[in-house]
Amino acid sequence: MSDTHENPKLDPTPGSNTAKDPDDWVSGDEPMTGAQASYLTTLCEEAHIEPPPGTMTKADASKMIDDLKAKLGR
Repeated sequence: MSDTHENPKLDPTPGSNTAKDPDDWVSGDEPMTGAQASYLTTLCEEAHIEPPPGTMTKADASKMIDDLKAKLGR
């Protein structure tokens, strides 16, 4: 599998919306998904920080996941 499928932010396709800013997501204000909550819990454990409250939005959860992945060198 290529890197573009593993990390949509690397998608070289001009005009592609796969790398859309979470603040611009139509569903960004909806509650985070179960998958996001689970992944955030795992990342928070690895980073030795408290997991976020279960009331985060999809967009906020996505941004926190990106921040934690960068902090952890992923």
